[in-house]
Amino acid sequence: MITVQKEGKILEKTNHPFETHGVLNPAVIKQGEDVHLFYRAVGQGNRSTIGYCRLDGPTRVAERWDRPFMVPEIEFEALGMEDPRIVKIDKLYYLSYTGFDGINARAALAISEDLIHFRKVGILAPPITYADFVSGTKTDVNISGRYLRNQTSYIQQPAPGKTLMLWDKDVVFFPKKINGQLVFLHRIRPGIQIVRINSLKQLTKEFWDDYFLHLEEYVIMEPLYDHESSYIGSGCPPIETPYGWLLIYHGADKTENGIEYSACAAALLDLENPAKIVSRLPYALFKPEYMWEKTGRSEQRGISDWDRPVWRYLIHLLWRCRREYCGCFVKFIGAVK
Repeated sequence: MITVQKEGKILEKTNHPFETHGVLNPAVIKQGEDVHLFYRAVGQGNRSTIGYCRLDGPTRVAERWDRPFMVPEIEFEALGMEDPRIVKIDKLYYLSYTGFDGINARAALAISEDLIHFRKVGILAPPITYADFVSGTKTDVNISGRYLRNQTSYIQQPAPGKTLMLWDKDVVFFPKKINGQLVFLHRIRPGIQIVRINSLKQLTKEFWDDYFLHLEEYVIMEPLYDHESSYIGSGCPPIETPYGWLLIYHGADKTENGIEYSACAAALLDLENPAKIVSRLPYALFKPEYMWEKTGRSEQRGISDWDRPVWRYLIHLLWRCRREYCGCFVKFIGAVK
């Protein structure tokens, strides 16, 4: 039995120039009693930066910056730093985000030792052009058909002098090394794929060339149920439980009124081999319900606590409601034994 309780909004847009148009899709990490939110802030010209606030407990805002925490500095992110996620692995914080240059939306990474000073590592997304992807000469022929149909739904025509790259978003790292390797999920529509590497230096052009030739081997999930018939994507980083990695993800369903996004679907991945699906819910845990939820995409970020004596799971989930709001707070408690 899973009980879902929505508790309203935490953040709204302000009159500060960097977030007059919206606040959404926060990266969330808990350190001690503090919960740190690194959220996407949208200002004039639809340009995104990353804002910051600190929560005292799961719902009360104790501190919020009146300026961006992180801003675009590199060409691939010139028009926006979007949709961050964050984990701590060993002694480093990994903050993944999507860089947008006006044409291409591609996953990128920044790292930190103290949650204050971040160093931008650069693009994580594969260096493959859209033309090479659709040509099939550099991709797995067993998978290209359904993926090519999906790409045409959102790719734009490149501007003069711009190269159209394959969009790759929704990068989330697992919050610990698995079998000594860094592991992350990413999303090339319509499915979710997995990458396992010994170090970030391994992400070379040669690595990705081989990866795409065997792409089907790395797809761990694809749309399966009605509420996610169009495509799926990871939400918050996977949560470790005694029964597996809990993956909370969003799904998109094409309806007569357009795309409807389910705010919370769930799957359980094997602890030692997260490419293996242990189980998957055939329904969304919840969907947009109120007016302040129904406009815009729903994506999830979460913090959690595992109560081992009774084998019950308490998850505090933050998700995007509309463009104007983020950190719309829900908690659900489910017996999973």
